[in-house]
Amino acid sequence: MRLAFVLTDQMLAASSLLPIEMWRAAAETEAGRSGHAREVAIVTVSATGRPVATQAGIDLTPQAAVVDAGDFDVVYLPALWRNPRKQVLRHRDLLPWLSRQAVGGATIAAVGTGCCFLAEAGLLDDKAATTHWHYFDRFARDYPNVRLKRQYFITQAGRLYCAGSVNALADVTVHLIEQFFGREVASHVERNFSHEIRRPYDEYRYLEGDQHQHADEAVIGVQWRMQRELARPLRMADLAREAGMSPRTLDRRFREATGLSPLAYLQILRIAAAKEMLEATNLTVAEVAFRVGYQDQGHFARVFTRTMTVPPAEYRRTVRAKMFSLRE
Repeated sequence: MRLAFVLTDQMLAASSLLPIEMWRAAAETEAGRSGHAREVAIVTVSATGRPVATQAGIDLTPQAAVVDAGDFDVVYLPALWRNPRKQVLRHRDLLPWLSRQAVGGATIAAVGTGCCFLAEAGLLDDKAATTHWHYFDRFARDYPNVRLKRQYFITQAGRLYCAGSVNALADVTVHLIEQFFGREVASHVERNFSHEIRRPYDEYRYLEGDQHQHADEAVIGVQWRMQRELARPLRMADLAREAGMSPRTLDRRFREATGLSPLAYLQILRIAAAKEMLEATNLTVAEVAFRVGYQDQGHFARVFTRTMTVPPAEYRRTVRAKMFSLRE
């Protein structure tokens, strides 16, 4: 796995340094758990190979110029401070290199105004994208062929990822780490870099062609019923009857609309709600289990551990340690 982190003048240093640290943590986590780690080569590059001046006032020296760096599996593009137009035009030498990386099959993740590099290279034409909210209008004017998704922090069009903020880029990075290292390592990195552990990536990014973004009103009604009455025993037969269809038809249409069975979707909702309660309340694990619809604490603990790779109590300890460390 070769990862390139593009450095440019007036970049936000955190938009590169944070994902670099997350990838290194993932590699170290796998090595610690299995005794060996698949190699992850991280290379910092710039258009010229010369040092760049970041918005933080710290110069960063890349390891190579893009023309000498070779091909990569993943490329990260940083966020730019203030109007990105000047830096995008100044670093036009990056554009053909980005196109070559994309044609070669690289995954490219851009954050904030760094998404303008992808748009300027024509890689986002007729594709969904997002950027920093402050530049929505300017982005729409400059790149009318891009389908700007203002309501999403993350968009994915094939191997092209756009993140609206550094926090959203961290979520993209967890997603990419999971693809390479697996869920257990990704979950460990997520818990240690983000105490709030936001909603699962699949629930709030815009994915081009994703079936989960559906228009089946009957299924949407069932989804809303599940969310409103999470703690109550919900029988699929009752949900189907209220939706005016048989349980078998509900199961088929639910799978077609969301890619999940109704029970699997309900479990995702319940675990997400349980995570929030463990993070933000002093309820016991048994009380949390009851409030999200599990009558059996042991069953809840098994489902939670299978989903999050750690038991509920350990999850709470990890999150609370990060949440309150500044007060200690």
